[in-house]
Parts: sequence; structure tokens; C-alpha cells
Amino acid sequence: MKNIELLAPAGDWSCLKTAIKNGADAVYFGIKHMNMRDKAGNFEISELPVVMRCLHECGRKGYLTLNTIFYNHELEKLSGVVSAAKDAGVDAVICWDMAVLNLAKKAGIPVHLSTQAGVSNYEAFSFYSKLGVSRIILARECSLSDISDISRRAEEDGIDCEIEAFIHGAMCVSISGRCFLSEATFGMSGNRGRCLQPCRRLYRITDVEDDDNEYILGHNYILSPKDLCSIEFLPELIDAGITSFKIEGRIRPPEYVKNTVSCYRKALDAIVAGDYTPELAAGLKEELEKTYNRGFSEGFYRGSVKDWISDGPGSKEKKEYCGDVVNYYKKIGVAEFIIRAGTLKPGDKILIYGKTTPADYCIVEEIQIEHEAVDSVGKGQSCGIKIPFVVRPGDKLFRITASKED
Repeated sequence: MKNIELLAPAGDWSCLKTAIKNGADAVYFGIKHMNMRDKAGNFEISELPVVMRCLHECGRKGYLTLNTIFYNHELEKLSGVVSAAKDAGVDAVICWDMAVLNLAKKAGIPVHLSTQAGVSNYEAFSFYSKLGVSRIILARECSLSDISDISRRAEEDGIDCEIEAFIHGAMCVSISGRCFLSEATFGMSGNRGRCLQPCRRLYRITDVEDDDNEYILGHNYILSPKDLCSIEFLPELIDAGITSFKIEGRIRPPEYVKNTVSCYRKALDAIVAGDYTPELAAGLKEELEKTYNRGFSEGFYRGSVKDWISDGPGSKEKKEYCGDVVNYYKKIGVAEFIIRAGTLKPGDKILIYGKTTPADYCIVEEIQIEHEAVDSVGKGQSCGIKIPFVVRPGDKLFRITASKED
């Protein structure tokens, strides 16, 4: 268990700091326009030294995702990025294009083979390990049995290559993301990190002979799979030989990172302590349901996929934008807010995060205007609220409520 790593997504600075604060051992992040999550905030090349310094000072690792395909005209830029990654102390590069692998090896940077490579059997695992890959992120289509077999045979053959696998987040209707639907429909290639996810939409069938005849395809989003959730069988994943547990979600908001990382951290710590129980796992799963998801599935881990199709996005809680932080008085732990939408009152659950501020929640105990307690505050008003964590001017304030379905 000492080698088990909890790996979190960091689509921007807020998510990166949220992951650190909530117990991630490592984060993976991308450079703008050079990774499979082009719609994430991502980072500039010039930010690499600051990112890695932030992570290393907190005892965390950082992996740079260069996991898209690259063309001839991009090789010079790619070489510069790899060189910058080396200088910044990036702990590993995640890739599947052999050009990236070759450049990273020359630079002496460890290489983690992306799930985009589709490694789902021992022969492929052995082949890539001999190329110098130090970790392989297995295809999402692998079952527990597949992973166990790969892990066992690698140990028998003395192959020193780690296994990483996804434990939570979005699943793709295609094989490891090799899909051309977005490219064909919108000219935005999923294989270049620009997928507009047309598979996630609800479609209407129209009678070609009569435009007035239209049919909604039931309540299911037939091309959109549920999200993977493994919180209830983590011990089996450990037994299978996985050493890095990866959470998907570099285009999801900071509160998703906070919730998923904190829940899986609690579960992994409980396994180490011998306190992991089905009851604990069920409770953590309920917590995971509070933030954005498409319903949960065990993915391919049990073999063939069952109960696959999502009913659409949802969560047990929703956030409503209320306003912004104007100032924060650290000595007394009070933030000044300007309310720009809705109302806020004592007892409300709130969420705050910003460009460099990690996501965190608290309950409003008291609201003051001009040092006088008030029952509520609304649009256009300024107020003071005691906050048990550090916030910064410009941070966003959200009110958290139960979803209508609940």
C-alpha cells in the first residue's frame, strides 16, 4: 500500500490547488493546445516552473500530458515543450505518440504511456515497457481479470513497469476515445483534444418523409455512457496490481476535484488502516453523487458493461452564482462580498473558489452589513461573512442547494 498513488486532474490553478489540499499524491495537467483536454483551462509553457515548484514544495508529483497526436509542423514546438518540462522538473510525461516518447527519453524524463495507446493485453504491455516506458495507463476496456493477468505476468518476467488505471469519471462510447463523430459533425477532432461531445446529447429522430413526425429517444442519452465509479470495489483494484489510481476530469470544475479526491483519499486511507467497509464505501458514493455526474457504472471492470446508458447529467446538489469576494481580512477571518445574483441567508451552504483559490465549502453562520447582523442579503448589496479558510479578491461565491429531483 505504500506505493499506492491517488492521481488527480488539474485543468487549471484552482483545480491543482484543490487537489493538493484534499489529499492527491500527484496531479496531471496539460499545456494549452497540446493535450486531449483542449477545452480545459490548461497552463502556459512559461508556467511550468511555477506549477512544479508548487507541487514539489507540497510533496506532490506532477505529470505533463502530451497525449494527443502531433504533426510534422508541430515537432519543433513539441521539442521546446519537452525541454521546458525537463528544466521545470516535471516528474513524467504522459503520451502515446512515439515522437513524444522519443523526445522525452532523450531528455531523460520518465514516460507514462497514455490510455490512448489502448494497451489491453500483456504482449502490448511488455512491448512498451521494453521501449523504456515506466508506467502504462491501461485501456478503460480492461477487466479486473485482464489487469490481474498483466500484473502477474509482468512480475514473473521481472518487468519493472507500473500500472495506472482510471477509477472515476467520464467513460467514452468509443474505444479509448478513438472517435470521429465530433470531427465529422463540427470539424473539431476528439483525437486532438477538441471533442465537442455530440455523443452526450439527447437526440430526436425525424421521419425523412414527413418532417412533422419526430420521436425523442426515450429518457436515455443512447450514446452517452454513465461515469465510472469504483469506490465500492477499490480493494479489488489494489489486489489486481494497480499502483496509480486516476480520477478523470480536467474539464470539470474545482468542486468536482475537491469531492472526488477527498472521497477516494478517505477510502484509500481506510483500506490502509483496515477500516474500509461496505458502509463507508456506500456513504462516500453518496458524497460523490453530490457533484456533477452522469450516473455511475462499474465500467468494464466486471467484464461486459452493464447498465451503461446515462439518463443525462445531474447531481444531488447544484450551485448558483451569488457574487464575488471584494476583500478578505485574514486576522478576523472575514470576507467582504458583493452580491450580484439571488439572495443569501444564514444557514445557507456556500462554495468559494477562484483563479488560484482551491474550492471549499462552509455554512453561513452570520451575515453583517455595516457591522449589523441581517436576516438576508440580495443583489447589489455588500456584506461581511466569516469564512474558515483563506479567500482572495475576485473569487466566486456560489450558494449550494439540493437539486430539484431531491
